[in-house]
Amino acid sequence: MEQSMFIEWVKKHFGPLVSAYVESINGSKNPLTYRFKSMLTVDYSVTGKWEAVSAQNSLVAADIVAFDSPLPLKMRDSISKQNGEIPKIGMELALNERQLTELEVLRAQKGTEVQLLRKLFADTPRVIGGVYETLEGAFLQALSTGTTLIQEVDNVGVGVRIDYGIPIGNKFGVAVLWSNPTTAKPLDDIQRLRKKVSADGNAIGKVMLDNTAFDNMVATTQIKEAFANSIGYLGQNLFAPDFDQLNTMLQKKYKFVVEIVDRVIIREKNGVKSQYKPWADGQISFLPGDNVGTLTWSPLAELSHPVAGVEYQVADEYILASKYRTNRPSLAEFTSSQARVLPVLTNVDQIYLLDTKTVQA
Repeated sequence: MEQSMFIEWVKKHFGPLVSAYVESINGSKNPLTYRFKSMLTVDYSVTGKWEAVSAQNSLVAADIVAFDSPLPLKMRDSISKQNGEIPKIGMELALNERQLTELEVLRAQKGTEVQLLRKLFADTPRVIGGVYETLEGAFLQALSTGTTLIQEVDNVGVGVRIDYGIPIGNKFGVAVLWSNPTTAKPLDDIQRLRKKVSADGNAIGKVMLDNTAFDNMVATTQIKEAFANSIGYLGQNLFAPDFDQLNTMLQKKYKFVVEIVDRVIIREKNGVKSQYKPWADGQISFLPGDNVGTLTWSPLAELSHPVAGVEYQVADEYILASKYRTNRPSLAEFTSSQARVLPVLTNVDQIYLLDTKTVQA
């Protein structure tokens, strides 16, 4: 690897541009939302491993004892762990020989510095944002199913499947598929789940679902009737509540509101782009609150052993961005990102899933 053909610009602008992009994302100036940034706490792993801990945090009453009597010994809560290696993710983009020649022409002309910088650093936000997109997809998949798939940078299409260990007793189906509006009873299904939450000594602080679950839910006769009762409507023609109306009703009935997840991730394999929605279709997640885990990261070996000729910048603690040039098989200049980082769900015994597309006896 060799240093950039435009090393003077890279040394001057690469770091500030990386910082500015990260700041714009964290400041919500980007139209894309990243729930993993608001719902996970960044956590550094010295060992390079992730760990999800689930503890049955139940309080038992202390005994009243006589003076000079021994204290009764109580049982400690049981703790289970899921763990593994933090995978490496990343991507790179290249300026080819023709594009580099165009940049050389711009450099030779006066008054074209802004155009040169725009073309030279166009890939910087894309490689950093690519890591964010992977993490967002993995996080939403984990929240809706309890498992996720992280693709590794050296194995396109082959990934690491991670199971965070949500208890099987916390995973519910429905009595009747919600896609059947006349016989499905969403409120009964939710109440059944709430009884389990209460029996476990837990509480629901946040509920997330996709458009499939929402649309099917509000189309059911049970929801329409409940909504009509909540507003004192006595007419014969029932109608489905909108998002705000449903939340007002749920807030009064259950003390929680729902949040719709409608997120698309674009992936590329062998030059072909495709879209997918990481949130499992028809799933509802009942969470203890806004914070559900950690964004666990570990340092990369290249950060401690930099390659000669490569310019590096660190974004958000855990992303290593770099720019460099190669001449094999032809001249090209690369912008890349890599990270060892993983969204990790914790206290999974307090997370409950409801699959509205699966009947549970």
